[in-house]
Amino acid sequence: MGKKDTFDTIAIKAEGLFKDKGSKFLAYAFPVTSEDEVKEILQSLKKEHHSARHHCYAYRLGNIGENYRSNDDGEPSGTAGKPILGQLLSNDLTNIAVFVVRYFGGTLLGVSGLINAYKNATIDVLQSAEIVSRIIENRYRLEFEYPLQNSVMRIIKDEELTIAKSTFEMNCILEITVRLSKVESTINKLSKIEGVAISDL
Repeated sequence: MGKKDTFDTIAIKAEGLFKDKGSKFLAYAFPVTSEDEVKEILQSLKKEHHSARHHCYAYRLGNIGENYRSNDDGEPSGTAGKPILGQLLSNDLTNIAVFVVRYFGGTLLGVSGLINAYKNATIDVLQSAEIVSRIIENRYRLEFEYPLQNSVMRIIKDEELTIAKSTFEMNCILEITVRLSKVESTINKLSKIEGVAISDL
């Protein structure tokens, strides 16, 4: 088995809802690629729902979801952000943020009630979201003399690589994207051609 070279995320923003004892939990899922995006979305949701009691969220970023965080925003510790994050983990989704905005209905739900509410609001939004698979790719820059062009292009064709940018002159420069599972074989083949310089982008 090669390395896992895809990840699941969502295509576009989705919305969900869970109600319990008068409290409303509005869930929003967004595809994101940075913490700055998460902060911007949080600010706009706080403006849109300025009278809501809590704006809780969790996110996972990175090809394998290695960068993650959850926030209870004033709810008892572990009752909001963690259940949201738990659903992102159990669905193995990354590059995604889920926000749950709570409008208090006057009745306290207790710790287990809150965990259940935030979990179910997240389940609802993920069920309405369009889940998509993305390919994990690395980018490389190749430099070589023009006479080596045929040898290089043959490998690119054999390995079904994508050329992002190309300059063919006496000195040729190519920028290629390589699917993670093909990185090793591609670099091995290219390295065997004397005169090809390979660098990461």
